[in-house]
Amino acid sequence: MPAKRLGLFLVVCAPSGTGKSTLVRRLCAEFPNLSFSVSATTRPPRHGETDGVDYHFLDRDTFLAWREAGRLAEWAEVHGNFYGTPLAPVREAMAAGKDVLFDIDVQGAAQLRQSLGAGAYVFILPPTRAELSRRLSARGTDSPEVVAKRLAAAPKELADAPLFDYWVENAELEAAYADLRAIYMAERRRPCCHPDLLPELLAQWDAAI
Repeated sequence: MPAKRLGLFLVVCAPSGTGKSTLVRRLCAEFPNLSFSVSATTRPPRHGETDGVDYHFLDRDTFLAWREAGRLAEWAEVHGNFYGTPLAPVREAMAAGKDVLFDIDVQGAAQLRQSLGAGAYVFILPPTRAELSRRLSARGTDSPEVVAKRLAAAPKELADAPLFDYWVENAELEAAYADLRAIYMAERRRPCCHPDLLPELLAQWDAAI
């Protein structure tokens, strides 16, 4: 019987337009054991969204009660709505050997350090300011004013990069993905993820005496 493996959590942050979403979607597609945490929110469901799959949809009073009871690993208020990560499902998934990925901002990452402790914290860096500006404009989803706002916010986000365990520069997608993949694979081999492996191996010597 193989030794039990405990799950880990991977936190990925980056300034908008750096290519984070492309990288993390690819990582989850390659590794089915790694999945996004399902957040809770007070905003109404959009067409096609399913409670418990896309989000846990809560009313404001319930969300605040969860927050006060310490049931959220992290939370934030965005445009008048609350968003947060329920703590219990993350711990349950990790205890069952499943890995959890958080695609959040640096404030959320700081809260996770308080609620969940050690994990793998990765910051995705753009290669240059000019390239980040080009990518934001090329998406075609934001107005020039929004692009300018996101670009202006990037230095403050980059200033928090030293708080993270790993840096991945996304100058070229394949190289950046190879780096992110290598980080995840290495984290999976940490002794804390395999608490039974060494005791079960050493027990074979005891049984042979």
